[in-house]
Parts: sequence; structure tokens; C-alpha cells
Amino acid sequence: MLNLKNRIVACSILATLICSTAMLVAQEKANDAVVPVPRDGGWMKRHESFNERVKKGNVDLLLIGDSITQGWEGSGKAVWEKYYTPRNAVNLGIGGDRTQHVLWRLDNGNIEGLSPKAAVLMIGTNNSGTNTSAQIAEGVEAIIKKLRTKLPKTKILVLAIFPRGADANDAKRKVNIGANEKIAKLADGEMVHYLDISGKFLNEDGTLSKEVMPDLLHLNEKSYTTWATATEPKLKELMGEK
Repeated sequence: MLNLKNRIVACSILATLICSTAMLVAQEKANDAVVPVPRDGGWMKRHESFNERVKKGNVDLLLIGDSITQGWEGSGKAVWEKYYTPRNAVNLGIGGDRTQHVLWRLDNGNIEGLSPKAAVLMIGTNNSGTNTSAQIAEGVEAIIKKLRTKLPKTKILVLAIFPRGADANDAKRKVNIGANEKIAKLADGEMVHYLDISGKFLNEDGTLSKEVMPDLLHLNEKSYTTWATATEPKLKELMGEK
């Protein structure tokens, strides 16, 4: 039989194991990046406008994301007209969206009845302030799985989360870099492809200029041109264009 001292040690070890297990379970449950949720206000109006658009059909390309994707309607409008309007593209970007919001939208009409040739996904930077790299990657993985289920014939181009902040010391950029390392592993080379064009936006020393992203996050017209030209070869391939 254990003496009192050994009993105390054993109880302490058991308590530690129980606490550690509880913490791991809590951490898993805490990943809101994979739990579909809507947002309020103008967000819902924009979401519903997407649903009205896709009901009309004639959609060969989807661009899915947050404000950086929505920006194709602003600073990137002229570039969009050149590269994507001829491809019957639809912009499914909403400013402020995180992975969980995109998940909800995909379940609630944004891709209903569609079978586009390709979908470009770039999401996660808005999660970088509250989620870990692993959690963001899990959110992106959940979106990919949902797209594969609902759009089985659509090839998916997952873009690495774009750089943000002045340099590599930026806390959110670090989180995004970590997420990208994990997201890259989600590609299968057949229906899901990964492309990192981050280097196209950065200086040689890894710094980000306001001439490229005025607020060190969002793109200007020149940067939307960079996005389009950098992804064009892969996009042509996925859409079966010569």
C-alpha cells in the first residue's frame, strides 16, 4: 500500500493530468474559427446580394474572402474588369469576415446551385488577432472541405494569407505565416491547389511598403494588378484555358 507521502504525490500527478486534459479539451472547444456564424447589419444585406446573384447562374469563377477580396470592387475594379469579368466571375468577399463567417455563408446560399470551374480562396487575416496559426488553418481546412462537398467539380486555388504589418516582427503577420505553413499542406495537387504570392508584395528585406498596401493590410490598384498577374498562370490552368 502507498504511504501518505506517495499518495499525495500520486494525487498531485493525477490532478495535473486531469487539468492538462481539461485544458486541451477547452482549447479544442475554443476554436471558434471552425464554427459557422453570421454577422449583423450591412453584412447580411451583402450576403443576401450574393445569393441573388448566384441564382442567376452563369458563374465560372468565384473569389472568396474578406475585405481584401471585396476590394476588387473598389481599388481593384479596373483590374477585375480586365481579368475576371470575361470569366463570369463573382466576388464573394465581405470586409471583416473571418473563416467562421465564410463557413456560414457557404451553408446559406452563396454557392447554391453553382458548379464553377474554379474558386479562389484567401481568408484568415481577420482571425490572426484572436486565433492561433493552427486554428486558422483548421478554419481554412473546414472551408475547403465544404467547397469540395458542395462544389465537387470545382477546382480550388487557396492563396496564402497576404503579408501585413511593416515587417516580419508584426505579431499578426507571424500568426499568418504560421497558418500558411499549415494551409500549404491542405493541397492535393488535383482539386485543391496552394499558391503563395506573398513575395510579390514585399521588399527584398521582407518589409511591406505603404506604396504597396497603404495601411499595410489592404491593396491599391497596383497591388491588385500584382495579385491578378501572379495568379494568372495557375488560374488559367485550373479553368482549362489555353
